[in-house]
Amino acid sequence: MAMQVTDPVCDMTIDSEQAAAREVWKGQTYYFCSKSCQEKFRAAPDRYVKKADDPGAHGSHNR
Repeated sequence: MAMQVTDPVCDMTIDSEQAAAREVWKGQTYYFCSKSCQEKFRAAPDRYVKKADDPGAHGSHNR
């Protein structure tokens, strides 16, 4: 079942079934708009998971 999800790296809203990549980390599945965002997440998942938990945080591809 497709759902709207947010890429934890760039905050882009994407369809879960159209995601360019997926990553399971600590039992949670994260979806990414691009392989580049997935690679950034893999390099520092704690940075992005904490940011994703902060509703006031905003991201960009320019990191």
